[in-house]
Amino acid sequence: MMRLRRIPLTQIICMGLLVAVARADEGMWLLDRLPEAELREKFGFEPRPDWIEHVRRSCVRVGAGGSASFVSANGLLMTNHHVASDMIADLSNEANDYMKSGFYARTLAEELKCPQTELSVLMSTEDVTARVNSGVTPELSAADAQALRRKAMAEIEKEARTRTGLTPEVVELYHGARYHLYLSKRYTDVRLVFAPEAGIAFFGGDLDNFEYPRYNLDVTFLRAYEDGKPARTEHYLKWSAAGPKEGELTFIAGHPARTQRLYTVEHLEFLRDVHIPLVLSAYNQREVALLQFMGRSPEIKRIATEDLLGIQNGRKAYGGILEGLLDEQLLAQKRKAQQELIDFINADPRRKAAYGGAHRMLAEAIDRCRPDYPAYMMTTNRRTSLGRLYGVALKLVQAAAERARPDGERLDEYRDASLPSLELDLFSEAPIHDALEELRLSDGLVRLGRVLGGSHPVVKTALAGRDARSRAAELLTGCTLKDVAVRRKLYEGGSSAIAECDDPMIRLARELDPLVRKYRAKYEDEFEGVEKEAYGRIAAALFELHGDRVYPDATFTLRLSYGTVAGYDEPDRAVPAMTTYRGLYKLAAQRDNQPPYELPARWRERKDKLDLNVPFNFVCTNDIIGGNSGSPIFNRDGEIVGIVFDGNIHGLVWDFQFDMKRARAVGVHSRAIIDALEKIYDASPLVAEILGR
Repeated sequence: MMRLRRIPLTQIICMGLLVAVARADEGMWLLDRLPEAELREKFGFEPRPDWIEHVRRSCVRVGAGGSASFVSANGLLMTNHHVASDMIADLSNEANDYMKSGFYARTLAEELKCPQTELSVLMSTEDVTARVNSGVTPELSAADAQALRRKAMAEIEKEARTRTGLTPEVVELYHGARYHLYLSKRYTDVRLVFAPEAGIAFFGGDLDNFEYPRYNLDVTFLRAYEDGKPARTEHYLKWSAAGPKEGELTFIAGHPARTQRLYTVEHLEFLRDVHIPLVLSAYNQREVALLQFMGRSPEIKRIATEDLLGIQNGRKAYGGILEGLLDEQLLAQKRKAQQELIDFINADPRRKAAYGGAHRMLAEAIDRCRPDYPAYMMTTNRRTSLGRLYGVALKLVQAAAERARPDGERLDEYRDASLPSLELDLFSEAPIHDALEELRLSDGLVRLGRVLGGSHPVVKTALAGRDARSRAAELLTGCTLKDVAVRRKLYEGGSSAIAECDDPMIRLARELDPLVRKYRAKYEDEFEGVEKEAYGRIAAALFELHGDRVYPDATFTLRLSYGTVAGYDEPDRAVPAMTTYRGLYKLAAQRDNQPPYELPARWRERKDKLDLNVPFNFVCTNDIIGGNSGSPIFNRDGEIVGIVFDGNIHGLVWDFQFDMKRARAVGVHSRAIIDALEKIYDASPLVAEILGR
């Protein structure tokens, strides 16, 4: 995926440091800072301003963890089945399990409104670094400096919302070295149009996740509505019925969630030794609990499947990341690159005065945060949560306190700019299943005790002298927060309503909130403030070394990557760039059509309608990471040739280091999507809309 020119070693910024554009196919580029010279020299392609703007307006951010693109003028958009699976599961019930059977709305009237779904389209960006840092002086502590930045960011967002009516977000780039204001158009009326069966969307299941060759129809179509009617979307990506050819230039535009390529050696070692083991422990414990739970009945299995798929995906991803960080050769490369940057800084008195000591400052902050990090993570991290109802309760308790404060002094998620998303979540009509909620809560309580120990104040407060199962049952008995009207009344009633509420889950949230705030404040003040200061210096040194020929780490904001359709070599075989329908049926037969290789009935019954030589999935060298799921893959003409749904196993270390020797992005071929819609699902009207017929 990455081609490396012969350049001086000091210009090769390896894993954990910002990467120069000289690494040909590497980079998750801001749309206003594309590597135009490299695209022109290597591919003879020059992205025009209107091409860039069209791509920007055609791409969509889905909720808090996925990407999509508009594919028609009537608000139709395409994403992955696994990105939309929460929506599909929420719309399902015992009588209509759309995860199992699939779904297709033949008319607008049949489209199903998805609860708790938010789409965002980026309209513009602006560099506001000077405004964010205007009150920051060298004499301030890291905590005080960060408080001033938060206040400035809140003011910028409030002014932007008033001026434009759009949704504002001040985004930290280069870990705080720069700040950009993003203005987005928001859609909250989103409806399900088409979803295949989970059996073909996730064919091969956990066994084949992050593997290749693959055979997945991991695609779903949604529609954005405004004022009760399909949104009129001027900008959308047209469709390539033929799809890509091997060696063809491809672009991916999407919202990669997070990378740590700027991270220092010490920071990566902290992830390896502390953070990731905590995450994996949580995933492993919850996976075992869910598998046991799902054996109770078919209905229990249905309601818990979505949780299990998410847990298994995270477990496999973080396991691969940890394996990469345990590679001493990889860390040795990082240490060498880091020392070269330090030597570059120290070689000049001016640079040393401006940037010197940043690595040491960060290492000391990491050491200070280690003792309380498990408590911080267990009280704030979604992977170690106590379930949906506790999450609602804590948000209600914190919202009451935060909304009474000036906007610039609030926790980030309660600033005025964030309230629409918070309210969409709090007042969602998505179903909450009692049995699954009890499992989540009791499992979370057990995990608190295992990680922090029985004498820890968080554990003692949460358990209140009972065992985990009894405490979970006690908290859920009499809990009224499943009722959206109750949530709304508490939210609107503010601090007095929360103080007077006798709901057991609200009581728990009130008791835990001081501890949650304590560990969060300690982490944010003693580590995050220093982190931003240190990485700001490191990034500034890199800018001086490379100019602006570097890209920022991923921040779940719109980025563009480029590459080519290309296979790769494993030690024992050559891996082709594309798979076919023929390979799908061959693999199903080899596995006796048993889960997770069981083909849905209609795929077995309609096999003879397909041209089995049609490409199904393919790989390309584009730079991606989690959050890119659902991103369109398109050609130089802006035509969709596929959709990203995964990376292969070699790409799991892309969080920290890019390598294109064997790492690849995996997508569904555009021709395969059309063939399946027409020949398997009889969805000709949908095909006509996609192709503009």
